[in-house]
Amino acid sequence: MTLGKRIAYLRVQSGWTQEELAERTALSRVAISHFEAGLSTPSERTIVLLAGLFKLEPYELIEHTDYPTAKADRLPPVACRYTETKLQMSLLQRDLWWLQQVRSDRDFDTMISDCQQRFAALYNDLSNDKRESLAEVFASLRGHMPAR
Repeated sequence: MTLGKRIAYLRVQSGWTQEELAERTALSRVAISHFEAGLSTPSERTIVLLAGLFKLEPYELIEHTDYPTAKADRLPPVACRYTETKLQMSLLQRDLWWLQQVRSDRDFDTMISDCQQRFAALYNDLSNDKRESLAEVFASLRGHMPAR
């Protein structure tokens, strides 16, 4: 299988259009199209980004493909699979689930307070653009808070 066909397959399996994959990688739709058609070869940086998005290691993405060996030798062994925002959202969702399990009002209030302090500290450490993104996510989650 060519690398382009593998990228196209993984993109379709993820339910993304070329445009959506381009947005996630900060590339153009044309670049994604060229990779998939075999008209151009992704850089090492792009391979690492794609591997992370598809929840693979870089070597797994290029394994048994036509990706150049010289470039493959320069790839890192692992790829980041989550952005900081995704990680924090995952942790928040886990905490919200856990909070729903708490039964007494006193315990619930204590846990809410601890959770708010923890996320306030994380929020203050974020850059302004990440704060805006996280604020939008928090706003959408307000409807999911457990009823008291």
